[in-house]
Amino acid sequence: MDIARRNNVSVTGNPQGPVVVLAHGFGCDQNMWRLTVPALAADYRLVLFDYVGSGGSDLSAFSEARYASLEGYAQDVVEVCEALDLRDAAFVGHSVSAMIGVLAAERAPERIGALAMVAPSPRYIDDVDYHGGFSADDIDELMTSMESNYLGWSAAMAPAIMGNPERPELGEELTSSFCATDPGMARVFARATFLSDSREDLKKVDVPTLILECTQDVIAPREVGAFVHRAIPGSTLVTLSATGHCPHLSAPEATNTALSGFLAGLR
Repeated sequence: MDIARRNNVSVTGNPQGPVVVLAHGFGCDQNMWRLTVPALAADYRLVLFDYVGSGGSDLSAFSEARYASLEGYAQDVVEVCEALDLRDAAFVGHSVSAMIGVLAAERAPERIGALAMVAPSPRYIDDVDYHGGFSADDIDELMTSMESNYLGWSAAMAPAIMGNPERPELGEELTSSFCATDPGMARVFARATFLSDSREDLKKVDVPTLILECTQDVIAPREVGAFVHRAIPGSTLVTLSATGHCPHLSAPEATNTALSGFLAGLR
């Protein structure tokens, strides 16, 4: 299989630089990194891609059996890394991709040598002594709404996820991205995302790790950032001067400064 075509892989930046893989979150695609790429392109070889079912990926490669759990998306990451023969890449994952990166690094430690997590969450549903931000009923309601009216769900949820209501164009962009995703494939990815529990996997992370959180985030509240930081020994937690769940779009300068500092420390 042509992995580059399957995952719409693009490579840019400095061909001689250390490798940075930029991975998008649910309902998004690689275009969401367009404000980050210019900040890193002079110093790093940048690899971008779309998960199968998202963006410009080959939709014929979608398999509900494979993508019903985050392991399937992690396998996408591993296969992209293998196809490009990447070694010790820094994996920058937004939202659910942060946990996908954890799983991929566990599967192929020679391929991924560092993790940068942008608004990560290992579990979205509250548990005993854990605040994920949602009750089980909340997630059931979210899934029911999505399955009955995906476009309506997208129009309601995307602006709330983006935050920054004073800048409605940001919410409109995320809504458009959600609506451009095949509803059936989006539902599979959403279930894999919102029903996942990667808390135990965090304990296995043994590479340099940056955690970026926002001051307010309805998807990944600050309690989650603190949890991830405690779970990964030696990790660095940075609270950005930003709100919402997509700081790489709403606060690109702060996000890029934090990422650049972390990546420079790896060289």
